[in-house]
Amino acid sequence: MIDFHYETNFHLENASAYREWIERVIVSEGFQPGTINYIFCDDDYLHRINVTYLDHDTLTDIISFDYSNQGELSGDIFISIDRVRENSKEFHTEFKSELSRVMIHGVLHYCGYKDKTEAEEQQMRAKEEEKMALFHVEH
Repeated sequence: MIDFHYETNFHLENASAYREWIERVIVSEGFQPGTINYIFCDDDYLHRINVTYLDHDTLTDIISFDYSNQGELSGDIFISIDRVRENSKEFHTEFKSELSRVMIHGVLHYCGYKDKTEAEEQQMRAKEEEKMALFHVEH
């Protein structure tokens, strides 16, 4: 089950389309969807999580906690709407596109993709593009 929670005034439009897309992405990678909670929040909220649980005193757009087990993907994905808005301006992209990229980024981590090295980051970007195309083609 994929659920969306809001700790800021943002609300996802057409949540059912996002839910279906995320489930298709998970299945396309050979996994089954478990319970994934998306928590949309602001910079302050996500910064507190970053400091408290990861000991990182920085702003970030996404933090994911992976609870996956035996091929079933589960976890909590926290997304700062403030950072997504800033990134969409910085990268000259639409907010919805940047939001989709960040949303699927967390799921791709659950699938085993990393982004620590340059090669891993390139592979992650390619997977993000591939999976974002699934949303646009079918909706």
